[in-house]
Amino acid sequence: MSNQEFVVEDTLKYSARQLARTTLLGLGQMTAGLRLSPAFIIAGAQRCATTSLFRMLARHPQVQPPVMNKGIHFFDTADRYARGSNFYAAHFPLSRPGARKLVSGEASPYYLFHPLAMERIAQVAPQAQVIVLLRDPVERAFSAYKQERGRGFETLSFTEALAAEDERLDGEEDRIIADPTYQSYNHQHYGYVARGRYARQLRRAEAALGPGKLTVLDSDAFFRPGLQGWDDLLQKIGLDPWRPDEIVHSNARPSGELDLDLRAALVSGYDEDNEELADYLGYRPSWML
Repeated sequence: MSNQEFVVEDTLKYSARQLARTTLLGLGQMTAGLRLSPAFIIAGAQRCATTSLFRMLARHPQVQPPVMNKGIHFFDTADRYARGSNFYAAHFPLSRPGARKLVSGEASPYYLFHPLAMERIAQVAPQAQVIVLLRDPVERAFSAYKQERGRGFETLSFTEALAAEDERLDGEEDRIIADPTYQSYNHQHYGYVARGRYARQLRRAEAALGPGKLTVLDSDAFFRPGLQGWDDLLQKIGLDPWRPDEIVHSNARPSGELDLDLRAALVSGYDEDNEELADYLGYRPSWML
């Protein structure tokens, strides 16, 4: 098969997938009232094992995952949110009256950092338990950089990207808040250090969602053998007791080590933020012990 034939075949496959997706979403919007509402939303933080947690929850006998993707990105994508709640509902499976209680949920790790996402969740999906996983913000920042670089969104070195971050993000959050139709590429892709300033994001989320709707997990502590906190998490979501047969570790790809001097600078830069987080949580997270 020639290169041109490959291109034609790939184009046809892509067009077929897009047609199938459009058809499914169209049907889903027509049957929005018959679909499961999300019982849980994994909202971040990015590169903190959100995919691992979603895959483990999706194995629960009562959990039905979204129709197409685990991440719907409805509350952090301006054009998707503008399409309304029926568009969001269309991504979830149909309910089954009379059957065993089933729930659904999704995982979109930009929600925590997006300045409007939590307010939108409170309006459209107030029944959902919002779950946030956290990890050492230095490790998170480097992991996020490697992901953005691998996907072609980042061209700078890590040192250069950190030096450019303030300028890249300058005014972007304010612009999103002022104009909800605005989608910020820089805010979504270049917040390496900013996304690790957890306490401010958690306080914003809790204020928007209300009491009892936010669950915060220390990723490194949670995914240890024994899964301490797992049973409590299922109870908050409204699921029956159940245990996975293994701990899932997704998207954990080895790569080069972070420069020691740069690591030390980042650790020092997070000192105040980590103390603020410990004060908010009421305990010191695993990376501070």
